[in-house]
Amino acid sequence: MSQQLEAVILAGGMARRMGGEDKGLVDLLGKPMVAHVIERLTPQVQQLRINANRSQAQYASFGYEVFADQQAGYLGPLSGMSSAMATSTAELILTVPCDCPLIPLDLAERMLHALTAQNADLAVATDGEREQPVVLLLKRSLLPSMLTFLDSGRRRIDMWYADLQVARVSFADQPNAFVNVNTPEEKQQLADAIAQS
Repeated sequence: MSQQLEAVILAGGMARRMGGEDKGLVDLLGKPMVAHVIERLTPQVQQLRINANRSQAQYASFGYEVFADQQAGYLGPLSGMSSAMATSTAELILTVPCDCPLIPLDLAERMLHALTAQNADLAVATDGEREQPVVLLLKRSLLPSMLTFLDSGRRRIDMWYADLQVARVSFADQPNAFVNVNTPEEKQQLADAIAQS
């Protein structure tokens, strides 16, 4: 990869549907969910950081820099993304959620190819049907646009990028790639699926 690419795992949320338990640290098949994400991401990028607003010591124990949202109040993934962009030296930032343990092993490669080929502002992953707006490849130069959007009180990621040039990257060939975990029931279903694969 000619351009420096940094991955940021977004673990800054409140995890209300998990009973408030920090989703990235929930055990999945004997290790924290975020550990599955780290294992799949690290071979794909030059550097990796974790965005977390709590449990920072636990996240730091994985050996990567941990940083909090620059805006107070748990404003959602866009706040983590903008904080990543504001503190990164990389030209491109790949964001993924901490509760997506089966992210594609070729995620960065395919996202970068689409971004470059389409001369887009950003790339968003899709499962073939629905966009996964937390799985983005962002140009750091988009930070002013994102901050303006956040300052207006809006939070929805897809509304922010609606007016931008977006490359949509299908991972329909990997149907479980973006299975995420929001409830204890979903965690058990995912564990069963992994065990059977």
